[in-house]
Amino acid sequence: MTTDDRNFRSAYYEKVGCRSVEERKSLEILLKEKPLNRPKLKQFCLSFTVPAVYRNVLWNILLDVAPVHPDCHAFVMTQRREVFEDLHNALRVMHIISEQTPIPNVLYTMWLLENKQLRLGVNINNRCNFVIMSEALQQTFQNEVDLYWITKGFYKCALEISRDFGQLKELSYKLLEKENHTIYKHLDENNLLDALPLEQWYGTCFAGVLTNQSLIRIWDKICGGSRKIVVFVFVTLFSWIWRTARLSSATQVPEIITIIDNLKDNQESADHIVNNSIELWQKKTPSFEF
Repeated sequence: MTTDDRNFRSAYYEKVGCRSVEERKSLEILLKEKPLNRPKLKQFCLSFTVPAVYRNVLWNILLDVAPVHPDCHAFVMTQRREVFEDLHNALRVMHIISEQTPIPNVLYTMWLLENKQLRLGVNINNRCNFVIMSEALQQTFQNEVDLYWITKGFYKCALEISRDFGQLKELSYKLLEKENHTIYKHLDENNLLDALPLEQWYGTCFAGVLTNQSLIRIWDKICGGSRKIVVFVFVTLFSWIWRTARLSSATQVPEIITIIDNLKDNQESADHIVNNSIELWQKKTPSFEF
């Protein structure tokens, strides 16, 4: 099925109020397969919005937290919980964390310990990418065990994006120039392009930039395997603030950051940016390669 056909069908189902029903039934069928088919589940994430009720189980599978054999899920998740408790208890015994330590920082410290990167003098209160992403995921995954393992899995995706940052930056500039030459010219002439915190935004998959309620739909696509969707979020974000927030008058990076910070609690703007990012990604992806 072509992208246009899928978009037309999705728009029709949404218009008559049946889209979520169709998507949910399709996912339920996939989740009954034994063993689970990860490629099909990834394709579901790429094609549709994941129903919130199934996001936990689906992300666990796609991020390799849970196995593809459903009969093993209970055992594996028990092991995951035991590892979580061992790491947490070890940090408590060493007096590295306390009841006052924010949960995202606790999880970051556990990750450091598990990966043998916990060193004397490490600042566990540092707002690194892991912590920023955990703060965003905390709004969707309240169980701390799930939150730890899903943050770990998603952080691995973010590291892959960071490793490809050079290529992604080049694609970002190329797409921005093609989609909105006026914005590109303004940023380029004011020497703003390379001064933007693009690496930070991509390294956190835009956590803390847009509302989590909207951003989670972009993260569905990342879980489905699309790392370069961050490029489309960047282009759509700047197109939006150009039209709505007088970006044309901004000649310094702090001014742009202030404009973007004002979006953090704006659900309507975040929905618009995410919807248009996905539409642009669906339209351009077939011919938009590294």
